[in-house]
Amino acid sequence: MLRKILLIDDDRLQFRVTQAQFNVFQGERYDLEWSATYEAGLAKLLSGIYSACLLDYQLGERDGLQLIREAMAAGCRTPIVFLTAESAQRVDIEAMNAGALDYLVKGEITPRMVERSLRYALKLGETLEELRRLATRDQLTGLLNRRELDRVLEEERERALRFGHTVALIMVDIDHFKAVNDTHGHPVGDTMLREVARRLNTQVRTVDRVARFGGEEFGIVLVHANREAAMDVANRVCAAVRQDVIIVHDDLSLTITVSAGVAILPEDAENEIALVNFADKALYAAKSSGRNQAVAYKKP
Repeated sequence: MLRKILLIDDDRLQFRVTQAQFNVFQGERYDLEWSATYEAGLAKLLSGIYSACLLDYQLGERDGLQLIREAMAAGCRTPIVFLTAESAQRVDIEAMNAGALDYLVKGEITPRMVERSLRYALKLGETLEELRRLATRDQLTGLLNRRELDRVLEEERERALRFGHTVALIMVDIDHFKAVNDTHGHPVGDTMLREVARRLNTQVRTVDRVARFGGEEFGIVLVHANREAAMDVANRVCAAVRQDVIIVHDDLSLTITVSAGVAILPEDAENEIALVNFADKALYAAKSSGRNQAVAYKKP
């Protein structure tokens, strides 16, 4: 399947010219799509279905610089190549500062230049995406890491307070994990961590986030979830983990359980730091009550 490239330009002739340039590329072929307005172009760009975008500077009453800034603020990660009729250094610097990965001056563009620029932007975009993944993901489990969990909690706290909804945090800890490491070794422990992470992911919605908090402890952020809904997820998580043995290899299968603690913002906590603290207190209550269960935080 050809990779999709989006051209945002209010000039139909420029679309035809770009289309002709794409037709004589020497290397990879692309599927070029066109959007003629700022609004439609931004909507398509934010859809996430395009591998790269060619963006014109002049777009009616608004310009491409404004579109880049708006797209980046909305979380756009599509590589953007900026097209401008001006050769002024100010414009290209502003475009790069706004988030474009490359720029081309329209009067100087050749098919070879467009192809080179696209190839460069796509490669750099892949590199940046990998760096983001390494910065936000736990290497062993592939879940979000602690730093990214802290960022998500802060972001969701601000959103919850602004719009008046709730956010739930479930802290999950593997029961007797130290005994597994001491008895079978750390490679077996690593296998267990990866499998528990996989099972946790099967119990949440796409809008929720699962992270490795540290060691054998995990955090699950549930948006728009009250105490009842969060406890339902927490109980399902406990059931999903204990349901089947974990097959380490032909000669070793282990049964594992987890304990979970639930806290709600803003009902229990007014900020993300207190939310983690209270969910952790509920987790330890679950541990001290016999493990393999979920407990909701109760204010003293």
